[in-house]
Amino acid sequence: MPGRPSVPPEKIARVAALQQMLLGHPLTALVGIRGVPAAALQNMRQNLLQRGHPLVVAPNSAIRHALEQAAKQRPALRPLLEYVTDQTGLIVADGNPFSLYQELVQTRSATPARGGAIAPNDIVVPGGETAFKPGPIVAELQHAGFPAVIEKGKVVLKRDATIAKAGDVISAEKANLLTRLGIFPLEVGLDLRAAVERETFYAPSVLAVDLTHQRAELVRAYRRALALAVEVGYLTRETLPILLTRAYRGAIAVAVESAYPTAKSLPEILARAFREAKALQALTGTPAS
Repeated sequence: MPGRPSVPPEKIARVAALQQMLLGHPLTALVGIRGVPAAALQNMRQNLLQRGHPLVVAPNSAIRHALEQAAKQRPALRPLLEYVTDQTGLIVADGNPFSLYQELVQTRSATPARGGAIAPNDIVVPGGETAFKPGPIVAELQHAGFPAVIEKGKVVLKRDATIAKAGDVISAEKANLLTRLGIFPLEVGLDLRAAVERETFYAPSVLAVDLTHQRAELVRAYRRALALAVEVGYLTRETLPILLTRAYRGAIAVAVESAYPTAKSLPEILARAFREAKALQALTGTPAS
């Protein structure tokens, strides 16, 4: 029987290197790179490297083999195997999966539609004037489903129109007209498929956290907790200065109200006495002395 075909040494070395990377860092992420132009991908890789998240591009077979071998020592990596599909990149680093997700979101940018592409969301074209001049373009727009008419010598879309639903295939005709209208409905960038930090697996839906909203919620919760602690007189490093200030003002107010002279209360006591004397003088009509 013929023997099994030998595996080239460079492929074995590549898998071994990937395996060592997977075992040498706590954060592992699989990234989709489909549709990213080579030049843009190179820039993204440089930016990620500067932030401590190097992106490694390798054949899916090599990534799978490396994951299978590494999972024998680190079982948490095994769920990543089902995400090694299409064009895949690998990020192995020290870091936080939530911050990594935000970094990858920032790599995404709008791009023109391509004929045959799948609409990621409903593509809605707003109504109103266009930059087109009257002519054959009106028939082209109407044929593609755009509600175009000529009004006052201008090509106008009479209303908002949904040109494609999420999941629809975008025809070449629609893609061309969307681009000419300046509408770029697709996004190009790195797509985080899944991540593992130490022994925890994260799906993208878990990592998609609105950090601005979360920070605002934390600030709001902090202020409410501080107000409650001050109200009940609960001593902490944060509440003590506020409580001392409130106690000080209260003590001065009591001293002034009871006419108890101190270095702090005496000026207010004398000022109050002066105001009362002036008021009494005004009531009795006594001339000022």
